[in-house]
Amino acid sequence: MDLRQIEKISKALSDVNRLKILQYMQGNQGRIECMEIAGILELAQPSISHHIKKLVEAGLIEPQKTGRFYHYSLNTKIWEAYVQALSHFAAT
Repeated sequence: MDLRQIEKISKALSDVNRLKILQYMQGNQGRIECMEIAGILELAQPSISHHIKKLVEAGLIEPQKTGRFYHYSLNTKIWEAYVQALSHFAAT
């Protein structure tokens, strides 16, 4: 993982609402539905879309569309690579 990707993910994780989404996903088998996000964050839909967009752009979550609804899955490959990259920083 290069430094630009680490920076992008770190910026995506710099907001408590995005951390809440990821925390919920980890306790829910790495998945979340769009309607669940509204219940967790209690924010307006445009704000929720903004947070989701940041997580998708960082590669932390992946969208799947089913009919009119979106479901999101935690990208465990990227998450694990990010954690491993951070552990290298801590070791130096």
